[in-house]
Amino acid sequence: MTGFATLADATTPVRVILVGAGAMGRNWFDVLQASTDVSLVGLVDLDLELANRVKTESGLTDLVVGASVTEVAETTGAQAVINVTVPVAHYAVNTEALFAGLPVLCEKPIAPTVSQALALAAASEASGQLLMTSQSRRYYRALVEFRREIATLGDVGIVTTEFYRGPRFGGFRDSMEQPLLLDMAIHAFDVSRYILGAEPVSVYCQTFNPSWSWYQGDAAAIATFEFGGGIRYLFNGSWCSDGLETSWNGNWRVSASGGTASWDGQTSPQVARTGEGREAIVAEPDVPEEIAGSLAEFIHAIRTGETPSGAVHSNILSLAMVEAAVRSADTAETVVLADMLEDAWAAALQDEKDSRTLAVLQGWGSARSGLSVEVGV
Repeated sequence: MTGFATLADATTPVRVILVGAGAMGRNWFDVLQASTDVSLVGLVDLDLELANRVKTESGLTDLVVGASVTEVAETTGAQAVINVTVPVAHYAVNTEALFAGLPVLCEKPIAPTVSQALALAAASEASGQLLMTSQSRRYYRALVEFRREIATLGDVGIVTTEFYRGPRFGGFRDSMEQPLLLDMAIHAFDVSRYILGAEPVSVYCQTFNPSWSWYQGDAAAIATFEFGGGIRYLFNGSWCSDGLETSWNGNWRVSASGGTASWDGQTSPQVARTGEGREAIVAEPDVPEEIAGSLAEFIHAIRTGETPSGAVHSNILSLAMVEAAVRSADTAETVVLADMLEDAWAAALQDEKDSRTLAVLQGWGSARSGLSVEVGV
């Protein structure tokens, strides 16, 4: 996407609607209330009783509650939408908001499938509005430090992530076919792209479900990605591993020609250069972290026109890593991401019903052209 509409007034708080009043919506509700960059003016949810209960508990008597994004936007004069609905609702909510002239910050994954995500990227172009994914685990000061140090270590050869947690969520995750890959691994996969500044070529993945797992689907995975330049990224994780848990960001290690960098996902990274010992890391300035960080980048983008790191066209590659890993696990074969993206584009062309979005998809000529990215180069 070459450009998107920006706000005429870059100083006053942005009037936003929050769509989704569930558990994640409550987290966002608190962040939005605490932000000086936004003014929360509307809350949308199909469960109006739940939405009104959230309004009452918040004490925001002027908050407009409704079941329709368009109607609440018209009533409030909203300027942007924060979409924290369940993934299957993302396409409908995002397209409604975009074509109502509203930029959208949407919780990950941007869509349940890459084909729907490609359609959303086309809808963003057709509407001229920004669609950004809240890939919230990109926003850590320590991660910025980690990425900076990796860039000083020369040619990267191997990147590894170990992720071991044992959460008892209940609800939809317990019945997902691939709960670890589909709901959590996208964070690590996205971070791998972020720290390397490179794109994946292919993946071979195996998934399984340990005998003691409380999930119906596979809660453990081992995936090996090849990135451009021959880099290998290895993800090894489980969502049913109690005891000695890693951080939610996992444990990271990067081996490069000039040394090694590691990160425990919480504290500042460690670096040891070839022939030298560990060295002190220069701290990055304090920045908003997690969803507050994605909100800050979103607001900056719609005020300035600067493309955010989570813009849908770029973020699709992180979702594609997930879908390719799932396909590899299902077929026991290596999956080439460029081929999978073209398959997804063909599916989007077949499934899309909106003439405006379909025209953009057709105009791309290919997924590669539409995303303007060289996958794996």
